[in-house]
Amino acid sequence: MAPHHRRRRAVALGVVVVAAVAAIAAIVVTAGGSARAGHTAQLSHAGFLARLRALAGSGPGSLAAREAAAENAAINRTLAYTPWVRIAGAQHREIALTFDDGPGPYTPEIVSVLEREHVPATFFEVGVLERYFYASTARIAADRDVIGDHTELHAPMSKLPAAQQRAQLLEDATAIGRHGAPFPRLFRPPYGLWNATTLALLRRYRMLMVLWTVDTNDYRRPGVAAIVHTAVSGARPGAIILLHDAGGNRSETVAALPRIITDLRRRGYKLVTVPRLLLDNPAPRVQDIAAVIGAGG
Repeated sequence: MAPHHRRRRAVALGVVVVAAVAAIAAIVVTAGGSARAGHTAQLSHAGFLARLRALAGSGPGSLAAREAAAENAAINRTLAYTPWVRIAGAQHREIALTFDDGPGPYTPEIVSVLEREHVPATFFEVGVLERYFYASTARIAADRDVIGDHTELHAPMSKLPAAQQRAQLLEDATAIGRHGAPFPRLFRPPYGLWNATTLALLRRYRMLMVLWTVDTNDYRRPGVAAIVHTAVSGARPGAIILLHDAGGNRSETVAALPRIITDLRRRGYKLVTVPRLLLDNPAPRVQDIAAVIGAGG
């Protein structure tokens, strides 16, 4: 992984390292300097190092794999009672920042801010843009952020027949998959448009439709202060905030993002991905989505 990638699990892993070192030291002290005890300490040391490598990696026993499994299970639990989510529960003061329409020319700047601030996020990407900006997708995937499906061509799904809707979903999934992202479990409908056919396809592919609690309207370029105000004033536990990293000039979003992060943290919010949000804060069974139908995305 390149040096600029975040190490969000560094603190947790550091705790494991400290515990391992302390345990090894205790073995050595107890050994009283005997050769046999020294050999035992060496074996224990090797075992601890092997365990640390496993935890830090990406294999079945790693922290990353365990977290991914838990978050996938949370999505499955949500799908068992609703095909969409507009807001998660309020059990914890957590919020998800989401970015639509990328990857694009401003995506690297958005990702750099997130990396610098150690903030995980969720990106809903458009497949056709992978031809030109695939490096950002690879970087997002390496950061272990979440990449969702936003169709191949930013298509208004409710205006398409079933075969074309299916192609929009699967072509996008294939495009992001070429650059390190797993098959997307999350979908966001462009323009907030979908119909019963869309929901049937999402059910078939075990994908959850993710809407939003707060639309910052950053795509309108209302000014940095306005974007920050809309994001922060609409914040509440379980909120999903809609921003854009592509689809036009996103310099205002880039400038607003550090202030949004700072202000939300000052209010006691933890920023997480959508799957983590659902894991920690199961979504309400009944959600009013009328306001977001055809409203953006």
